Amino acid sequence: MTAVSLTPAGPFSLAAAIRFLEGFTPASHPRATDGILRLAFPADDGTSVIAAAVRQEVGADGTPGTVHAELAVHPGAPARAATDGRAAGPAAAAQLARILSLDTDGTAFPALASDPVVAGLMADHPGLRPVCFHSPYEAAAWAVIGNRIRMTQAAAIKAHIARRHGSRTDIAGQALHAFPTPAALRTLTGVPGLTDLKIQRLHALAEAALDGHLDAARLRALPADQALAELRALPGIGPFSAELVLIRGAGHPDVFPRHEPRLHRAIVGAYGLDASAATDVTRLAGIADRWRPYRSWVALLLRSRAQATAGGPTCRVPSRS
Repeated sequence: MTAVSLTPAGPFSLAAAIRFLEGFTPASHPRATDGILRLAFPADDGTSVIAAAVRQEVGADGTPGTVHAELAVHPGAPARAATDGRAAGPAAAAQLARILSLDTDGTAFPALASDPVVAGLMADHPGLRPVCFHSPYEAAAWAVIGNRIRMTQAAAIKAHIARRHGSRTDIAGQALHAFPTPAALRTLTGVPGLTDLKIQRLHALAEAALDGHLDAARLRALPADQALAELRALPGIGPFSAELVLIRGAGHPDVFPRHEPRLHRAIVGAYGLDASAATDVTRLAGIADRWRPYRSWVALLLRSRAQATAGGPTCRVPSRS
């Protein structure tokens, strides 16, 4: 395994990230009692799997510090224990940083506390940054799997696919199954709970990932409107799902979701607006402009507060593509 250190620029709490994942339905993340975040996921190269054990230093005063990770890269062979891991390079470390939003300089984020609503969100969720899907590819696959079914059902199907068709890795004393790499997913046939159309769409997404159309760095480098338009051209990816892939898959830190009614209602409640404002996306986008260049981050905090209030699962599955 390769040891890497990531120094957060601005506030970051791994403990907050772990708590978020434990309530994030698509992740199906087991409860961590030792403060270690264990992850297994397809690498951005489309053919291998990364295993990660992540810890964070905590100062004598309780202040979170440097993040340390042990990384290994395994061939993406399905349904077997990956014991032949090789040293992880810069690409694996960069992907982990993106997943934890540590690739974004958050030094200026506390300045947004001049907005009382944002200040309250930061106080409620200190150090929480978006914890992203492992890649735009995996976010897109989740969107297709979960379309028009209950989120818990979608999570069970995704976990089944990982167990049957992904790679099993042993990480810091625990076994995890990674979601299949694009190379493996394109060979998928029948899956209980998935229609033939969804399987066809998953095949198409796997091909798109292998062709570079779901590359996180490329998507983030494009103007957001262009990136979203490209994503909507993929089979099974509509406006809601395109925003999910760009924001929570590619880790774009500064996009306002225009197709997420639950977030819009959360903004209305937080800012004390009339209920009719929930459908005035232009007005809500104007409020979100105060959060630049961290609009995605504040949106996550608003969702987290709404989730804590409602007590239901996080990351709604789109009801239509």
